[in-house]
Amino acid sequence: MIAANLAEPDDFEVWREEARRLVQQGVPPQEVAWSGVDDTGAGSDLFAAAAPAVVPSLASGGVRASRAFMDLAKSAILHSDPQRLPLLYRLLWRLQDNPRLLDDAADTDVLAVERLAKQVRRDIHKMHAFVRFRSVREDDGQERYVAWFEPDHRIERATADFFVGRFANQRWSILTPRLSLHWDGTALLEGPAGSRADTPGEDATEELWLGYYRSIFNPARLKVGAMLKEMPRKYWKNLPEARQIHDLIAGAQKREASMIATGASLFADAAPRSLAEIANGISECRRCAIGCNGTRAVMGEGPGDATLMIVGEQPGDNEEREGHPFIGPAGQVLDQAMHEAGIDRGTAYVTNAVKHFKFAPRGKLRLHQNPTAGEIDTCRWWLDAERTLVKPKVILALGASGARGLLGRTPAIGRERGQALTGPDGTQVWLTAHPSYLLRLEGAAKEREHQKFAADLAGLARMLDEG
Repeated sequence: MIAANLAEPDDFEVWREEARRLVQQGVPPQEVAWSGVDDTGAGSDLFAAAAPAVVPSLASGGVRASRAFMDLAKSAILHSDPQRLPLLYRLLWRLQDNPRLLDDAADTDVLAVERLAKQVRRDIHKMHAFVRFRSVREDDGQERYVAWFEPDHRIERATADFFVGRFANQRWSILTPRLSLHWDGTALLEGPAGSRADTPGEDATEELWLGYYRSIFNPARLKVGAMLKEMPRKYWKNLPEARQIHDLIAGAQKREASMIATGASLFADAAPRSLAEIANGISECRRCAIGCNGTRAVMGEGPGDATLMIVGEQPGDNEEREGHPFIGPAGQVLDQAMHEAGIDRGTAYVTNAVKHFKFAPRGKLRLHQNPTAGEIDTCRWWLDAERTLVKPKVILALGASGARGLLGRTPAIGRERGQALTGPDGTQVWLTAHPSYLLRLEGAAKEREHQKFAADLAGLARMLDEG
């Protein structure tokens, strides 16, 4: 057995040189005992010999390693699994005979390395997101921000540049069970392991942060499962905002109902008696920020006694400029799908949950922004007025925002699409994705979602045929 030891278990450059030397020597994976200074020693051999020097006649021989492999290895070597080193060497060894090995998605070694790299990248993402600094006053009177974090893998050094770039003008320290990082404003220093007890208690800014977190918590978009996936409970003990999550979740339904009631209470006027009155009313409506952004309202269009009503999210750039709903790229996708399903758009009344165009300026461009739940609920008064006058038998809701304007809640599109739901007034609501979603997809995902969209409209067509 040949011993291959890394002084630092996450030192990719040292591993690369050692692995290259072993490949050039022709040493097969089963003859190498890899270990790092803080590995468990799995796979090592007390009687292993040191790696021999490179034979001069082999030194010029090239070692095949694609860019894709190098990128994978740089991430995978940070994993805490002691088998990562022999796994990486075995994969490098096999690449010499099969340079396209990484293209084999079913290969056991390829899958294993990709799994390690994915877990490391996820751990890095979590460290970026869940490090919480608290302020302490140093002996020289200056402020230092100290945080405690417990990564699953050896990612401390890999994340250092992120924190240096983000907090370059502040002094800070990040303590972990393996090592500590210290930035003094000019140089990054590394120190020994820390403990949670070394971090300060609550500071003066913490209540401000908690207030901000409470204010941005949107009960209408609450998905507990998704939240726990992105913010696992293991991190909660280091997050000051975590202690109020339980109460925010418990009160979410009550807060959502209050938001809807607040939107409705803004309209004390009598309900419009005609679609023309609605058109005039929305053009003058300034009850939310979207109505005050200088764009013109876009009224629904179609027969005033249509059996089918179609409700989207809001007018886009093209719709606002021309003053007609669903005439842009998303409208073209909808028209094509309706034609294929045998539904005549000309017989449908087409409108939106929000009547003005919400956007963010980017030079000469106007980039679409999703309306908030509060903005949808405020504009719902106008949509209810349209429904009351048109009296459709069936409503096609395009996307979550359009459905919220109809149902008073934000549905899960993936779970509830392609089926008949019942609106508050008893009208049948048929739910599908917004066609603009299809425009953002590519490749196989685009084809798959187009098929789902077509199937949803085919189901709607059957419902309309059955009366």
